[in-house]
Amino acid sequence: MLIQDIRRFARIRYNARAYLAYLFERNIPNRLPMINLDIIKSGLDKIAHEVENFDAFYILAPDGVQIENNISLDESRRIGAGENRSNKAYFYRAVKERRCVLSDPYPSSLTGELCVSASEPVYDEKGTLLYIVCVDISLNDILKLIPPGRLDFGFESFSRFVYALISLALFAITAVLFVLGIKSIIWAPFGALNVADMFESTIILTLALALFDLVKAIFDEEVLGKSAKENSGVSRTMVRFLSSIIIALAIEALMLVFKFAITSPEQIVYAVWLIGGVSLLLIALSVYLYMSKKAG
Repeated sequence: MLIQDIRRFARIRYNARAYLAYLFERNIPNRLPMINLDIIKSGLDKIAHEVENFDAFYILAPDGVQIENNISLDESRRIGAGENRSNKAYFYRAVKERRCVLSDPYPSSLTGELCVSASEPVYDEKGTLLYIVCVDISLNDILKLIPPGRLDFGFESFSRFVYALISLALFAITAVLFVLGIKSIIWAPFGALNVADMFESTIILTLALALFDLVKAIFDEEVLGKSAKENSGVSRTMVRFLSSIIIALAIEALMLVFKFAITSPEQIVYAVWLIGGVSLLLIALSVYLYMSKKAG
């Protein structure tokens, strides 16, 4: 399955990048005088004998324009000279980070299937960028190149099973909270209802909602393998869970304000402290969102 292949790639990505960086550094001279295209193409020929199932090799100029046609075993793929690739992640990340980088899987323009691109910047002895050397490898072939171990696969299956059990247990608690939250409202006579009971039911149902969000996030991310993060790096699960807790605490504080104002005005300070705690949680959540988006 495609999702499973992407998850497997995420697990072996570090090792794959390290191996490809090793191939680049061993076969292509870098930070040396007299570096030219012939020397680089000779190094790519050596790499091609170790990575046989590649889609294409190609060389970019410092401005991101491809210098010559692709180097490929398939004659139909020997194209691309003059194409501007400066907007590709594998180009600007290699230039920015000044090291070998490995892209996320994306649809290949050559085969139409998912592939990954490794790119290595080449500098002269003065540190001036000369070329960016790239190789495209299909997702299936990169998984064959760096296969995950049997122990990893077994531990992943066990982890998914444990997460599924925990999700079921938390869902059972959520169901109990839901029943408790609506019991006092549905089964009590209409005239017997009071504000305190309604506040209590609201708090219980809000906690049930927070737990359900947590269960959904665990099941989606750990069992089904879906991502729970936005492009900015912010965890939607974390935000929704904390928001539900903050709402529940805010309702509790409001209920205490009404209760103490009527029965024990001298104890209203405790409600004020709770409101202060809710305010601190809101500030902490705002800082988390800001720092996450800034880092992303």
